[in-house]
Amino acid sequence: MLNSHDPMSEKENDPPVPTPDEISQKLSDFLKENFGGAVDFTAMPGAPEVKESHTEEDQQEEGPDALDFNYRPRDIKDYLDRFVIRQDEAKKALSIAVCDHYNHAKYLRRLREEDPDHAASVEFAKQNVIVVGPTGVGKTYLVKHIADLIGVPFVKADATKFSETGYVGGDVDDLVRELVQRAEGDVNLAEHGIIYIDEIDKLASQGNSMGRDVSGRGVQTALLKLMEETEVPVRNPMDIQSQMQAAFDLKSGKAGPRTVNTRHILFIVSGAFSGLEKIVRKRLSANSIGFGAKTADIPMDNELFRHVGTQDFIDYGFEAEFIGRLPIRVVCEHLEAGDLLEIMLNSEGSLLRQYEQEFAEYGIKANFDKEALKIIADRAVEEKTGARGLLTVCERVLRDFKFELPGTAVRELNVDVEFLENPTAILEHYRKLGSQITAEQAGEEVALFAAEFERQHGVALVFDAAAVAAIGEKSSEKRTSILQTCTLLFKDFQFGLKLIQKNTGRREFNITAQTIEDPDAFLSDIVVRSYRDAEVGEPDDQSG
Repeated sequence: MLNSHDPMSEKENDPPVPTPDEISQKLSDFLKENFGGAVDFTAMPGAPEVKESHTEEDQQEEGPDALDFNYRPRDIKDYLDRFVIRQDEAKKALSIAVCDHYNHAKYLRRLREEDPDHAASVEFAKQNVIVVGPTGVGKTYLVKHIADLIGVPFVKADATKFSETGYVGGDVDDLVRELVQRAEGDVNLAEHGIIYIDEIDKLASQGNSMGRDVSGRGVQTALLKLMEETEVPVRNPMDIQSQMQAAFDLKSGKAGPRTVNTRHILFIVSGAFSGLEKIVRKRLSANSIGFGAKTADIPMDNELFRHVGTQDFIDYGFEAEFIGRLPIRVVCEHLEAGDLLEIMLNSEGSLLRQYEQEFAEYGIKANFDKEALKIIADRAVEEKTGARGLLTVCERVLRDFKFELPGTAVRELNVDVEFLENPTAILEHYRKLGSQITAEQAGEEVALFAAEFERQHGVALVFDAAAVAAIGEKSSEKRTSILQTCTLLFKDFQFGLKLIQKNTGRREFNITAQTIEDPDAFLSDIVVRSYRDAEVGEPDDQSG
């Protein structure tokens, strides 16, 4: 017999050691019980799943190699021309900056393989970019399509969502962690991604604020390190769940890289910079270069932007160190009516293709006349929101048509000058046209109603051609769909027909045009006859 104090017996009686998955589940259950269902231990915000291996052999299996870069500036600009109209100078500058940035990274990787000591001593200036331009001119669109072409992860954020670490608001380091998430945990790919920050002009300090500026100057300082080179923890150090996950991964041997190096992450920032042109013109006017008060209301263009210097951005409210990290500076110019027309006609992302597809989903072919498009472009300019004004104008004009025409007989919609100048009368015309239901449409919808009626109630309605035509006429008069008309006409039929079926066993009923004229009288008559025939033992008249 075993001794009760035998160590072996104690081990046998010990509970089994939980597996890593069981530990993870228990921690997850504990957090949810104490902190609510929103807490997820294994998938916390800012705690992306990190892949363990990042050797060059693994990159071939994990996904695209960020440094398999063989584009020329002209290749990138040609690609952007498909999506963004005008902005040629911005496209050129961005194309050159992107090529220089990724070629530098590619060169350094090759040098590390050949001469690691030399590679460690090589310095290069990052090609971070600042884009100036009003809303709706294609700034975001340009950067997004560059990332799509190259095949690197892309993160976009508004500068206003961030604050200095320790204050309410987002942590700028979260941008880098989001890159890892977009790269599906591939840190190597994330380290060559693109971070795009819009509304950067909102971070400009006023110069006379008292106390700590947590939403402006503080964020500029926080971004400085990211834009140059720093190591960002993959797990958010301020997030306890994220750190618990990191500790668990380390214990289980699943931990990948702990940090992300920002040296090869390309930063592009943008903003409207309203008022910057006044600062530049004031300086130029004082220097007698020829920009006087008469042009004070003209927005920033490429001619004026050539004179924008670092001091102008500093005077606008940026720290010298911050603006110095953005050596590539471009402007996206204001769009005129002709540009907006070109966007609708020739851009691959044209709003017209979107509306054509949306109407097509309802079986309606939308045609846009070029003269009408010119009017739409003129109205969109008045919105002062760039290409976004096109959507505002089109939605305003087409809203009632998109609401009323689906489900009617209308199969084609022509947007011409008359359509834009008198939309109320045109809508009424299409309403009448939509109420004219064809025999084919009526037949299809009546058949659908009959099939559903039989499925639900176990009795069949057989409509002749005259009955279908009569239903179509009633639908046109009342401007209702065929299905709505049938539902109204036969709303109580199932009760009477089930009685007839019980009395006579009959389960099929013929519907004629006379039935459509007075369905209640028809139903009452055949119910009475079914009782009479049941009493005398004669079969019910099948003509219905």
